[in-house]
Amino acid sequence: QVQLVESGGGLVQPGGSLRLSCATSGIINSIYAMGWYRQAPGKQRELVATITSGRSTNYAASVKGRFTISRDNAKNTVYLQMNSLKPEDTAVYYCNLKQRPIATMAWEEYWGQGTQVTVSS
Repeated sequence: QVQLVESGGGLVQPGGSLRLSCATSGIINSIYAMGWYRQAPGKQRELVATITSGRSTNYAASVKGRFTISRDNAKNTVYLQMNSLKPEDTAVYYCNLKQRPIATMAWEEYWGQGTQVTVSS
């Protein structure tokens, strides 16, 4: 029932910016963490940034200071603002949700379909 849909990817020149959006649907438990992950061809999927229901954030060292994760509860959307983009940021970016519904007290994990980000001149 929970679905995540990413958007905002595209082609951008080095030094440019993109803003990714992750729209959620379905019931989201109050206890949750959302994150952005990315996967480049031939590489493992890696954590980019996370934000919890308590508003705590953390970032991969490679993006800290350049990327900002945020959420808009009214719009049920999580964002990833990416500035000063580098070619190394090229990857498919995935939105992730981990939550723990009170009804089951079991952790659940969901993934979006991914959105391509290409940083190239």
